[in-house]
Amino acid sequence: MTSQQLATASNPVLRVPPASPAAAAAYFGASLAFHADVSDVAAALAADGDPGFVVIDSRSTASWDQGHIPGAVHLPTALIAEQAGDLLDPAVPVITYCWGPGCNGATRAALALAELGYQVKEMLGGFEYWAREGFEFETWEGRERRSADTLTAPADSDDCGC
Repeated sequence: MTSQQLATASNPVLRVPPASPAAAAAYFGASLAFHADVSDVAAALAADGDPGFVVIDSRSTASWDQGHIPGAVHLPTALIAEQAGDLLDPAVPVITYCWGPGCNGATRAALALAELGYQVKEMLGGFEYWAREGFEFETWEGRERRSADTLTAPADSDDCGC
């Protein structure tokens, strides 16, 4: 075994080699077709005009009351099959969210909507990162905004540059 092979074999990052550039492009391109991030959703909602999608909060009513994205539609995952047809236009893409990265509720909601024929993306970070990045949200008591967490958003800019 060469010294290069030995170094790679003992390196936990490179033990499995990176994918080819073509495979990586296909994977990351597909990922963007399935996911949107909080900053991009916020920017699209803040722009003048129709953002071209509807945002779905798939959490419980108690969670919705605790805080949700302004303009979002409340559609708990368990009610999607029964209520999506009355609340959503099948021609309009849907962005789902739940609590945050530790919750797969938005993934379950996206699956349920896709199975009904909707175009859907999951918002990475969920409500947690919406609030942590300093975007306004609504609660049962009214609108709130917290200071951006500098571990998740730039301190002095709306644009993270990524």
